[in-house]
Amino acid sequence: MGNFTATLHTKQIKAMLSIGGANASPYTFSKMASTKSNRAAFIKSTIEVARKYGFDGLDLNWEYPMTPEDMSNFSSLIGQWRTAIDMEASTTKLPRLLLSAAVYFAPKFFFSDIQPEYPADAIRKYMDFVSPMCFDYHGGWNATITGEPALLYDSTSNISTSYGIESWINAGVPPKKLVVGLPLYGRTWQLKDPNVNGIGAPAVGIGPGSGIMPYTDVVDFNVNNNATVVYDKKTVSTYSYAGTTWIGYDDQLSITGKVEYAYYNGLGGYFFWVIGQDKNWTLSKQASVAWDNSGV
Repeated sequence: MGNFTATLHTKQIKAMLSIGGANASPYTFSKMASTKSNRAAFIKSTIEVARKYGFDGLDLNWEYPMTPEDMSNFSSLIGQWRTAIDMEASTTKLPRLLLSAAVYFAPKFFFSDIQPEYPADAIRKYMDFVSPMCFDYHGGWNATITGEPALLYDSTSNISTSYGIESWINAGVPPKKLVVGLPLYGRTWQLKDPNVNGIGAPAVGIGPGSGIMPYTDVVDFNVNNNATVVYDKKTVSTYSYAGTTWIGYDDQLSITGKVEYAYYNGLGGYFFWVIGQDKNWTLSKQASVAWDNSGV
């Protein structure tokens, strides 16, 4: 990892050490955060690893704190973590490590009976930024109807990126501390009727790739199958279809719209999940150009 961070530093790029992820058990984090001594041991180890390998910051990816108690412990964790980071920087005279977290697309959970809510005040006070994961709104868990997995706007519900980001801001998190997440993959369905093929079309199951397809494969699928590609201005999203296969994803047009939204709403930036699924850096480059051009 030392070679990784050293290479990035030659390009004046900061490297964050991310801990957790979708495949990490949320119960492991829940137990770690439940006591002050557990939190202290975790925090100490993260700082040591970050310094050993030359990282510039630490990122928590707890998917997800699922109860009010978890959220209270999340607040305690980031407060204790920030204190430790500040003290370490003061003692070593090294630049302070950044502290961030990947979070749900909105501060309050939708798909839970308990509906826990993130501690926005603690996030504003202790975190350098948080990264709302603004994707996976629709997918194979509802295989009876097509849906855009990361649409910017949805006039029919609150499941959209714009609603999520505005909710974070309304909760008290400054826009500059929000880094919006963008997916480099699509979600696939099998249409019930190939002639009924818009957003919300009836489906009979998931499509190729077990319901998920990297952007690079989406591009290849569209070319190889002469797929029809549709950019939906109303939702700022893209979909394609060929035969009974339907794919919801982001292309250059929708990525441009989302990045411009982030820029003009004063957000701290954007991130992609995950960069290796791009097609020859197409969307990565487009996003960078869109951000730079927004400031012209």
